[in-house]
Amino acid sequence: MSYPSNTPDHRRPADAEAGIDVTEDFERFTQRNDVFSRAMWDDKVRSKHTDKFFDSYRMEAAPRRGAGFGLRDFALRNASWLISDIMTNRYADQGRREGFQAPISADTPVAPEQVEIGDPREMSREIKRVAAFFGADICGITDNDHRWLYATRVDTRDMSAADPGLPEGLNNVIVMGHEMDRELVATYPSALAGAATGREYSHEAAVVMQVAAYIRNLGYEAVASMNDTGLVIPFAIKAGLGEYARNQLVITPEFGPRLRFSKVFTNMPLSHDPPRPRGVRAFCDICSKCADACPPKALPFGPPTVGGANSSAISGVRKWTSDAEKCFGFWAKTSTDCAICMRVCPFNRDFSDLGHRLWLKLALSRWRKIALWLDRKRGGRVKPATWWQRGEG
Repeated sequence: MSYPSNTPDHRRPADAEAGIDVTEDFERFTQRNDVFSRAMWDDKVRSKHTDKFFDSYRMEAAPRRGAGFGLRDFALRNASWLISDIMTNRYADQGRREGFQAPISADTPVAPEQVEIGDPREMSREIKRVAAFFGADICGITDNDHRWLYATRVDTRDMSAADPGLPEGLNNVIVMGHEMDRELVATYPSALAGAATGREYSHEAAVVMQVAAYIRNLGYEAVASMNDTGLVIPFAIKAGLGEYARNQLVITPEFGPRLRFSKVFTNMPLSHDPPRPRGVRAFCDICSKCADACPPKALPFGPPTVGGANSSAISGVRKWTSDAEKCFGFWAKTSTDCAICMRVCPFNRDFSDLGHRLWLKLALSRWRKIALWLDRKRGGRVKPATWWQRGEG
């Protein structure tokens, strides 16, 4: 499989509109250098805590310390991952950890009769209706920009590089966002909060596979994808779903940073959504709440830069880049994921509330410093017991 050369086409006219700054040093990312893959083979990432971190997802090494880290907290978190785990592990003997280190295999064939599509714009509207029906909270469509596809995927049998496995001709990417539970996110860092992550991975696994099956039933190729195959953040930004932030997350007008993303690669004729820059970058320029709150100091201060601290950073893109080794090291020590940066983000709000929508309008205006001042007391951690008590009530 081959793709067009990265140069001299490293910078494209649409990049500026999307807020993406690609330099001449750009190189497509090799998934083997993702920090979670590196935890399996790279001694720079592996530590005495790494095995305990992964074991805790099987209830084999759940620590019993601190609020939010009890047995039932880990039990809920691990149960939330169940559907994702079943899908992910079904071809593990072939070195395919699908949805994470390999694209998701098609469970249905492409129908022999192809539905005629006269208007790609109407078909895009239909796909968004279908995505919403299956449970996606937001959906956008963009072109398959080859720069954001992984150069190689990972064969999990020996952690070697393997062919990405994406068929030729899939020129469109459907990107879907799945909202994480706001009340659980408020309890980060905790194993309990990790259930917000796991639930959406299980949820998005079903959604993305069903949307892909619908497209195949209409006679077009469709490959369902979660964290595999390519970097979802630039695809989400180009599809108009949100803007990139200092905390490495996509800020959306509907849910702030509180989302997981999935994608479908397809050759179905579809129209594309334009990027929608609204001013998040300017707000992040004056805000460092996520970097201030990060326990291992993995998030950057100052303006965006090119490159990063280690091989888990993509080369040749000017952006805010975390130190993935420090971030994962903290995860490993706590035996669960951490999203303090999501919890404290000023955009982490309930935008169905009029007051929060008014705050958003202020934050994206030249009065953003007032919005930041108004947010100064928000983002504190909610006790995990509060969530359990609400559930019991």
